[in-house]
Amino acid sequence: MTEPTSETAVAPAGSSVSLASVTFKTAGKLYDFDTGGLLLVAGDLVVVETERGTAFATVARPAPPVGAATLGARSPRVLRKADARDLARHEANLQHEHEARRLCLGRIRDRRMSMKLIQVEYLFDASKAIFYFCAEGRVDFRELVRDLAQTLHIRIEMKQIGARDETKLIGGIGPCGRELCCSTWLREFQAVSVKMAKEQGLSLNPSKLSGMCGRLKCCLRYEYDTYLELRRALPRIGARVTSLKGDGEVVKQNVLRQTAIVRRTDDGVEVEVTLEDLVEKRAE
Repeated sequence: MTEPTSETAVAPAGSSVSLASVTFKTAGKLYDFDTGGLLLVAGDLVVVETERGTAFATVARPAPPVGAATLGARSPRVLRKADARDLARHEANLQHEHEARRLCLGRIRDRRMSMKLIQVEYLFDASKAIFYFCAEGRVDFRELVRDLAQTLHIRIEMKQIGARDETKLIGGIGPCGRELCCSTWLREFQAVSVKMAKEQGLSLNPSKLSGMCGRLKCCLRYEYDTYLELRRALPRIGARVTSLKGDGEVVKQNVLRQTAIVRRTDDGVEVEVTLEDLVEKRAE
């Protein structure tokens, strides 16, 4: 991932700086850059300065001006809006990436290497090519790097990534019928746990909880906080309650309906009660 640079012009003390949030990949992480006075709107293609040199980026959203002191002594800057030459260079890099990927796949097959090539990325100035791959363990790719460098006449970097990053780069269609969240709009991965599925009353079948990456689905956390908030108002399972429909023990909760199933003490019949039906809630 391209990182902003800290080696850029210093803003005058007391001045304000107009920022723009840019991304280097679809659904990639956002970085704030000083626009340098350029008028930018979402979707603009720009060339920015980063730690690895110039980079091609897309404006995700403009931001309001902020005090220069807020950003510190230095802030990364947008160099210019992409012109015809920049677009031509970007297209050439895409072609180089395709050719480098085909070449690397052939070298991997020839060497019977236990690695899966995912994507190739050329830096904007074509000074380096980054090869993203997946593997079960450590891979000795020194000979492969030398071979690629001699053939492509470019610096080579091999970067091992995980299953979630692989799926984000490749993309696909989820069981919901829509494009994967991670490859379209989800910019950063957040922790997901089985507890989130339990709180939402979902089946704990691994095949239903796992996404295309083989890990727990990112969408398990989307409504998690809402379920926790709604559940707080309901009596816990096993609690003894008094309601207009009879006293008894809570045996089930319906979080979305905001009701509870109570097994009456008198006759053992289960009735659904709302929060308004509950006269008193107390734990044994």
